[in-house]
Amino acid sequence: MTSHVPLRALVLEDSEFDAKVMVQALRSGGYDVQWRRVETAAGMEDALRAQAWDVVLADYNMPNFNAPQALRILQASPLDVPFIIVSGGIGEDVAVAAMKAGAHDYVMKGTPARLLPAVERELREAEVRRRRREVEAQHRESELRYRSLWETSPDAVLFCDESGKIGFANPAAETVFGFSIAELVGLDVERLEPSDGAGVVEGGVEEQKLGGLRQALAVAAGKTSGVTGRSLVEGPALCKDGRSITVEVTSSRLDLPDRTWFVLFARDITEKLRNEADLRARVEQMRAAREIQQRLFPKSAPAVPGFDIAGTSVPADATGGDYYDYLPMLDGNIGLVVADVSGHGLGPSLLMVETRALLRVVARNRIDPGEILGRANRVIAEDVEGRNYVTLLLARLNPATGEVVHASAGHPAAFVIGADGVVKSQLRRTGGPLGFLRGPTPVSAPPTRLTPGDILVLYTDGAKEAARSCRPGGDAEEFGVERIVEVVRAHASCSSGEIVSALCQAVTAWVNPCPLEDDLTLMVVKALAGAGAGAGGLAAV
Repeated sequence: MTSHVPLRALVLEDSEFDAKVMVQALRSGGYDVQWRRVETAAGMEDALRAQAWDVVLADYNMPNFNAPQALRILQASPLDVPFIIVSGGIGEDVAVAAMKAGAHDYVMKGTPARLLPAVERELREAEVRRRRREVEAQHRESELRYRSLWETSPDAVLFCDESGKIGFANPAAETVFGFSIAELVGLDVERLEPSDGAGVVEGGVEEQKLGGLRQALAVAAGKTSGVTGRSLVEGPALCKDGRSITVEVTSSRLDLPDRTWFVLFARDITEKLRNEADLRARVEQMRAAREIQQRLFPKSAPAVPGFDIAGTSVPADATGGDYYDYLPMLDGNIGLVVADVSGHGLGPSLLMVETRALLRVVARNRIDPGEILGRANRVIAEDVEGRNYVTLLLARLNPATGEVVHASAGHPAAFVIGADGVVKSQLRRTGGPLGFLRGPTPVSAPPTRLTPGDILVLYTDGAKEAARSCRPGGDAEEFGVERIVEVVRAHASCSSGEIVSALCQAVTAWVNPCPLEDDLTLMVVKALAGAGAGAGGLAAV
């Protein structure tokens, strides 16, 4: 794209950072983006009334809103705007259901290179739909005016009589079926379908004896006895060279003064079906990535006199790239790590492996958490170049003093609950995510000291953002930090392992009957009697 093309983008996203990442990806592709971010149904309705939009980019889950609700709002309006879901933790079933409900595409967060072609394609598709509507309206005015428009259609357009004989065909029909226009004229549409007469097949059961073209013709002609009266049908088609393709066909009736034509609009969806198969293959990659991730998690928590430590990571149906670790550090210090890698599949899992290895190496000869993350980021950013990123919190615990020093690369804030049940301090973000050469480099925050009875809780956003939103009308309210605090406070007398289990059970119960949509990773550190009074360092990891 050599010039800046105006693009009006409505972004449904509760994260300002994620919204800016999407906009930057479009601008890098040559678009001059005018955008607005909203995160509620009321905000979206106001934005749709305020001006026209070229594309809607929607996160699947937001605190008070979600993509299915947004899609219904858009469908209830007279607008035909591409609706693309940009999310980081939904499974195949949810993605496919959203596409069937009318979403035009699904792009994973953390893959800006995938967003640009998806937007370009759907803008072209929106233009195709607009042209098709114009063509159908103008057919009623005159055949000549209709033909001046249909020749520009990217879909194959066939004018047939009631018997199925083709009277006219547009240039795109040559591309789809391989016959010249002269060869198509006078040909029966039956010649463009398999000779066995197989129709649309769903669930392994033959639904109709007619193929897609003849089924659409019957619908347009009003002869729907024994034929599914759908406005959009799919079925196999044959090209001149014998190749089998799959076409998606719509039809309409055109009554002219001298005769009636039945118009078939056929789109080759072979590539679309292949892409759906690729999506299923990516799901298999996610499963493989999850297995890699699970093998790299610590087999047990370290034994540290004066402290009780426990951690876990519960994978969602779609792998999110979470991980946690315990790092041996200089002078008997212990590094506590929780992290979330953007995206899904083998690529992000490899980035997780690289991040884990870098931290383990650098932490052996560096003591400052900010310096450790800065050194790791220089290597990670050179490898991923902003295509993926890692949010990560590294806390250095000195068992001898109970002192905790942390650096957070864009990660949700950890917190310390005192023996009185009050949140006494938080380990907040001190820099941007790892994976970007530009941006604020994480630095170490002032130290926090754990005293007997204190409980330090680290987590990824899969705990905080868990919501029951898998079904239309589902509760989109997040589990939230306050509920995490309540669970910890209610189990303060229990061991760290029991607190971790209670948190997992509470989050799972909150989203029930829906599955987790993102990995759930937790770490709990309890300061016991005698903590910070000369206890030793990391015994085993």
